[in-house]
Amino acid sequence: QVQLVESGGGLVEPGGSLRLSCAASGIMFSLYTMAWYRQAPGKQRESVASIATSGSTSYADSVKGRFTISRDNDKSTVYLEMNSLKPEDTAIYYCNARRGTRNNFWGQGTQVTVSS
Repeated sequence: QVQLVESGGGLVEPGGSLRLSCAASGIMFSLYTMAWYRQAPGKQRESVASIATSGSTSYADSVKGRFTISRDNDKSTVYLEMNSLKPEDTAIYYCNARRGTRNNFWGQGTQVTVSS
């Protein structure tokens, strides 16, 4: 079965950094577009960053220049490097794997809290 397991979340002070990881199993990882989403309390889930099979990336305007998404196909893992964190980055971060319209998988999420 498909599993996406996120790790690396935690509590960090404003201006700090975190690196999230998402290890995938049960899929041909290299064939999937991988993405990170987040959901803050009382808000809808929003896209943060994505990386295509080609390696091309896209980012939400709110994180451009601060976050970097990358993937390691040999390890079936996608990463999200988050720098210059702000309190408004506080959310549960979810890993997503997508291929076409019928193959769309989610991880359980990892909490990121930015607070002094």
